[in-house]
Amino acid sequence: MDAPRFLDQTLFAELAGKAAASPRQRQHHNFHQMEEPCHRMAVGLQPDTYIAPHRHLSADKAEALLVLKGRLGLLIFSDSGELLETRVLEEGGDCIGVDLPPGVFHALVVLAADSILFECKAGPYRPVGEGERAPWAPSEGDAEVADYLAWMRGQFS
Repeated sequence: MDAPRFLDQTLFAELAGKAAASPRQRQHHNFHQMEEPCHRMAVGLQPDTYIAPHRHLSADKAEALLVLKGRLGLLIFSDSGELLETRVLEEGGDCIGVDLPPGVFHALVVLAADSILFECKAGPYRPVGEGERAPWAPSEGDAEVADYLAWMRGQFS
């Protein structure tokens, strides 16, 4: 039997530091093995990370997101890219998380340095596939990312 693994300030500091040092400005810590049916992870996030709008089309790919530390902005989009809703997800705030059903275009923007997110969804891991990337938003690495990220962040100012 595996030993218990804790979501504590030591882990949070480690994830925040690794995220700050990462070119993508985020770092995952998996509590699951890749073959497990339930994937559970803590994610360290810094403000310059870009989580592009996307959706998960598989019926078993609902995902639950909880902010353990910091502040994130959640953006919900229509299939055509219209911004439908925004919500601040914040440690100790009015709303600390969301349970997203499959098929909903969503993105996150980091509103506080050293934010920590807990994510849970069905495994196995599958990269974002056909029809799951938002065709109206830049992909990670595109030249337009900085402007789009600024626009996303601007929805929460």
